[in-house]
Amino acid sequence: MNDLFSKDKINTNRQIELDIAKAFSTIFMIFIHTITVAMLFENTVSLPYYVTVGSILGGPFSAPVFMFCMGIGIIYSSHTQPNMMIKRGIKLFLLGILVNIFSFIIPHHLSQYLLNSGNILPILGGLKLFYVDILEFAGLSFVILGIFKKMNLSNRQLLAAGIILSVLGFLLRFSDFGSVPLNILFGYFIGTSYEFTAFPLFSWIIFPIAGYFYGYYFIRTKDKSKFFRLWPIFIIISITYFLIYMIFIYDSYGTFPEGYYFYMSPLLALFCLILVHGDLGFSFWLSKRIPAKLKNTFTLLSKNITGIYVAQWLLIPVTIILIKYANKSIVFNDLYVTIIAIFIVIASTLCALAFKKVKK
Repeated sequence: MNDLFSKDKINTNRQIELDIAKAFSTIFMIFIHTITVAMLFENTVSLPYYVTVGSILGGPFSAPVFMFCMGIGIIYSSHTQPNMMIKRGIKLFLLGILVNIFSFIIPHHLSQYLLNSGNILPILGGLKLFYVDILEFAGLSFVILGIFKKMNLSNRQLLAAGIILSVLGFLLRFSDFGSVPLNILFGYFIGTSYEFTAFPLFSWIIFPIAGYFYGYYFIRTKDKSKFFRLWPIFIIISITYFLIYMIFIYDSYGTFPEGYYFYMSPLLALFCLILVHGDLGFSFWLSKRIPAKLKNTFTLLSKNITGIYVAQWLLIPVTIILIKYANKSIVFNDLYVTIIAIFIVIASTLCALAFKKVKK
């Protein structure tokens, strides 16, 4: 261990492999969201495309990487005082509610007005406003981590707490509290009704906690080439498990069953964590082989990841609704989805940059 890690922090500047991994996770997230919305309308999205881009790249390569890097980011942040983390968490949580307006409320009424089919994007009497997506989860995570820091938990105690919560999330998933409001309320913490919860706290907090634990050593790594030397094996092992999981265990169509992915078991979380290390290793390998301009592009995406995420959830449904309004006979296929997703990546980035400029 002493040969690989220093007692002092070494890698204190921006780490390009983290930027690359975060940028790819955001791009993949935009693709799966585009696929999800497009498939609400007439489509011929192929199964291989959905499995590769949606279930794999838009699944384990996306949200787990995003959340893990969020945990590493705490190690690199200068604002890790418990009260500041709790305050940041509350802001992210409220931002998540705002995003629900962008992703559900506005598209619902726009679809009703232009296509006379608001039922395609139902808001269930406004209850979708309380849907639990990544930002709500991130907000709650910062609050919980801030509380844990107030308790002065060690890194090992913090990791143990994450494992315990993951197990509890697994044991309590699919609970029904007998009423929609209660299912929504408890859905912030455990997987109740999938209709309202994508990222319950207990099932997913292991990723930022593991990222924080990982970051403690990553920032002290003497030789990252040695640290990441087995990254292809980590990716092969994890993807092999995902394929077995998708094809033979739960879903004969070869996709992640949504409830079982969003309310993931500790075992699935473990293989996602194995994948994350492999993904960071791939990003490190790639960083040594790409030109500076491309590195800067990845860094740009990484720096504006929150703004991009907010923008894409408004742009995706609105763009698809407008396309459908302009050409009612259109059938969304793999090519159309890809083109729309690439457009959303660019447009969301421009929106995030414009907002940052106006904010300054």
